[in-house]
Amino acid sequence: MGPDRTGGAVVTGRANRLVTTGCLTILIALIIVLGVPVSWLWYRHWHDGNVNSERRDRAFASILKQARATADDTARALDTSGATDTDALIGVIWRHTEAPVIAYDASRREFTATAARSVRYDHEVVLPGGGPVEVTRCFVVTYTRHPGQTWTSRVSERDDDVCRPGTTIGGLVRLAQTRISSMYAEDLTRAGVQKALDPTGRRSFDVRNVRREGDTMTVSVVVSSPGAAVDQCYRFTRPVVGDDGQGSATAVPTSSC
Repeated sequence: MGPDRTGGAVVTGRANRLVTTGCLTILIALIIVLGVPVSWLWYRHWHDGNVNSERRDRAFASILKQARATADDTARALDTSGATDTDALIGVIWRHTEAPVIAYDASRREFTATAARSVRYDHEVVLPGGGPVEVTRCFVVTYTRHPGQTWTSRVSERDDDVCRPGTTIGGLVRLAQTRISSMYAEDLTRAGVQKALDPTGRRSFDVRNVRREGDTMTVSVVVSSPGAAVDQCYRFTRPVVGDDGQGSATAVPTSSC
């Protein structure tokens, strides 16, 4: 083998090594360049996940704390009210809890208020789309008073399905308030209110009674969740005539219609 061939082989070998070394350098550089953002994204995902988990846990704890505080305040209000009538007691519970479904068990002498409670917390995410997130918990609160004792409350957390019918009823009650408020006094009859509340015949509302007492109209309505799984009687009141011929209606649950 001549000198030229030997020299050529050496040059070729060096060139191959340079190319190989260059490729490795470029590959390492690419790994570093791509690895840094990937590592950062992984860290942010891990960090945000932990932060969101902690915030969610604090939100749930806050809901439970609020539910217990409201239950205690309501029990004290029942004591100080001095009320003995069932509907008057339901009214006290309603004013403090706004629970859409409040039932009374005469055999146990206890009231049960079912309501969902919600709070918001800031949800951290790397990509756009983060912000406030609402978390909800379902509570059933039982109020009991034994002879010679004060009112006591017991808070129980339940599955969301337990509160879903009541949440629907709450929305229907607000709808009924709006429609009754917008009616003219001459239309406030049982048939007139039934038509205004349930024009399509879905049977979410069953108007039981409409009566006038002085300058006030009182409408008793059974409000039902879909499929009549849960229902609650509500008493709506409004002035006979407001400044525009109508009047703002209020609503409160009652034991019966």
